[in-house]
Amino acid sequence: MSRWLRVIAAATGALVVIVATIAVTRVVWDDETTSSCERSIDPGRSVARHWNEAVLAAIRSDFPAPTIHARNLFHSSAAMWDAWAAYDPAATGVFVDERRTDDDVTAAREEAMSFAAYRVLLKRYLQSPRAELAVTQLDDLMDALCYDRGIVTVEGDSPAAFGNRIGATVLSFGLGDGSNEAGGYAAEYEPVNPPLVVDRPGTEMVDPNRWQPLELDGMVAQNGLPLDETVQTFVGPEWGYVTSFALPPAEVTGLTVDPGPPPLLGDPGSDDEFKRAVNEVIRYSAALDPGSGETVDISPRVQGNRALGTYEPIGHAINPVTGVPYESNVVAVGDYGRVIAEFWADGPASETPPGHWNSIANFVIDDLAQNGQLRITGVGPEVDRLEYDVTMYLALNGALHDAAIAAWGAKGHYDYVRPISMIRYMGGLGQSSDPSGPSYHPDGLLLENGLVEVVTAESSAAGERHDDLADHIGAVAVRAWQGEPDDPDQEVGGVGWIRAIEWAPYQRSTFVTPAFAGYVSGHSTFSRAAAVVLEEFTGSPYFPGGLGEWRVDAEHLEFEAGPTEPITLQWATYTDASDQAGVSRLYGGIHVRADDVAGRVLGAQVGADAWEHARQYFPD
Repeated sequence: MSRWLRVIAAATGALVVIVATIAVTRVVWDDETTSSCERSIDPGRSVARHWNEAVLAAIRSDFPAPTIHARNLFHSSAAMWDAWAAYDPAATGVFVDERRTDDDVTAAREEAMSFAAYRVLLKRYLQSPRAELAVTQLDDLMDALCYDRGIVTVEGDSPAAFGNRIGATVLSFGLGDGSNEAGGYAAEYEPVNPPLVVDRPGTEMVDPNRWQPLELDGMVAQNGLPLDETVQTFVGPEWGYVTSFALPPAEVTGLTVDPGPPPLLGDPGSDDEFKRAVNEVIRYSAALDPGSGETVDISPRVQGNRALGTYEPIGHAINPVTGVPYESNVVAVGDYGRVIAEFWADGPASETPPGHWNSIANFVIDDLAQNGQLRITGVGPEVDRLEYDVTMYLALNGALHDAAIAAWGAKGHYDYVRPISMIRYMGGLGQSSDPSGPSYHPDGLLLENGLVEVVTAESSAAGERHDDLADHIGAVAVRAWQGEPDDPDQEVGGVGWIRAIEWAPYQRSTFVTPAFAGYVSGHSTFSRAAAVVLEEFTGSPYFPGGLGEWRVDAEHLEFEAGPTEPITLQWATYTDASDQAGVSRLYGGIHVRADDVAGRVLGAQVGADAWEHARQYFPD
């Protein structure tokens, strides 16, 4: 296992521990304290890295809104970049482009960067549900760095004032960037469909191709924070209009880049694709049986190297770094599907997908630093840790910010349905394969032996496959995951035959599905955009050592007990990891293939554009 992911594997809370190491006793500043303060941070990490970890900690304390957190990551990264670039005559600032000098450039940079990041993050996370925790962590980092938080002036030539000035500029820009930050990021949106009541079978839809909010008795965000509402509100329907880093302004449609329409139920040209995609999601759900005995080799030798927008792996013949073939890694299919569904769901420590890719980038940087390979684009002279980190964050988070804008522009424009609505609605109508058979409806589910069937008197007789559904003759049944068990620590929901109108994705019963439209997949867009930047920035498509790994120990899952045995996820390249992130959403029942594929393609374009745009700010 590569060293950088061995740290992640220690526990899902490992990244939180990193932030905890910088927390110190609060400091009350005066002249005597200032002169005698000694830093209590990890000297092996740059100031930029400490602030990046602080953002990730703040994200974990907030509601998991990927759009907002991608914006905060970018704005804080750009603020730090502008403070760093001011002291390099060949670098250019993004929001503030000043030229500055100092007798101690490193100290001045670190101070200006810290005040800039602090001011942005303090304002942005002051309204989070755990604001006291988030603000305390930010304050503690300033104290650990020996900076006086009481310096609030934006006037003068001191590094603190300069940093405050950058922070104020970024915050002012954010009030007019289209996000409606001043209004709590609220947006005008009215769903065309009534809510799907998750605890009741079936659903009613005005338009089966459009997004449908969910209604639960008690909703909990994906990171465990309780929500006051019982009916979902679409998060970010107008985010496509937010000012980007590198994308062109959105058109009146809200689309910066148009991925084209998804398949539609009832559309002559795409109805069959829509129905087959629904069956595919059910098939992934049916694979989540830890006791099935089915196995799969998840080694990069077999699973890696997919062409963009495809699901067919080519594999990597050898590890190009070691020159040795990748070893087989055979695991239970049911464990694999459950593990990747949970690992990629919101990041291993609930920092949302943009934060998750920052965590991955940080461990890549650690590995490269340990081996003396901090060369931007992989060539040229080695740079110091501060320059490498702050440059990486600008490019990476510029791409992730734009990925949110592009993906949510498509979500807002196409307003596309999620699998739970698709399956329950179509299953309630019947089956669409056999016009002469029972329960026929042209918009029903496709029949597939062993996966989607109509319950009959024969199939529901004692001892037969549908015997638990004997009271529902004529209903469409699917073989799928049976839902979160009463005791997720000890039990599994398992796979079995259930009515299609009761189908639920492999998620917590208090979360079920994210509160925004399906097309395109945010995970796929974020992940591919990040992978492109990491490849370009490091100068290699491969993880350090040619192999990235993440180990999940037995009984580590949260939605239900498992996995049955330890499992180690493996990727040769950054794009291999991004592809796995995309397909994980099908195992999780969150997306259909069209969402994933279009998101991957969109993310590739966004990442490339962001990288080229970021390079213009770098020193030659």
